Amino acid sequence: MRYLMLFTLFFFLMAPSLAQKAEQIKLKDLQLAINTSSERIQVFNFWATWCAPCVKEIPLFEKLNQENKTVEVTLVSMDFDLDPNPDKVNRFVARKNIQSKVVILAESDPNSWIDKIDKNWSGALPTTLIVNTKSGKRKLVQKELHEGDLEKLIAEVNN
Repeated sequence: MRYLMLFTLFFFLMAPSLAQKAEQIKLKDLQLAINTSSERIQVFNFWATWCAPCVKEIPLFEKLNQENKTVEVTLVSMDFDLDPNPDKVNRFVARKNIQSKVVILAESDPNSWIDKIDKNWSGALPTTLIVNTKSGKRKLVQKELHEGDLEKLIAEVNN
């Protein structure tokens, strides 16, 4: 019984360290990910831990990531500009048990690079960019998404 209690304690203490760590990437790396040819539809969600609508819609991306293997979801944290320390994002990812790929865009001065991601992006959060690299179709949505929205947007870039 004593060993079981020690094992349980060890597991709970180690669980946060086993959680996914968000990689910090630069703009050129994100641009490469957006433009690299893929058999799967690419879904990039731009969010921040301090953005309530962003946090509210993350379960939609998690569900999509789990249920639709023809889609690749990347959650792009925009927290770097206000706090370059990745710990806050990593704690958030661990606490929410996020399984989708999470990256931190390690760039400051958003006004200098927002239009390099998409010329129509105002910089609003949350924003989602859906890319079909095979057809070249893209869809940018600058608002909180709700149940069923992602599936409709994916269908638009698939046609």
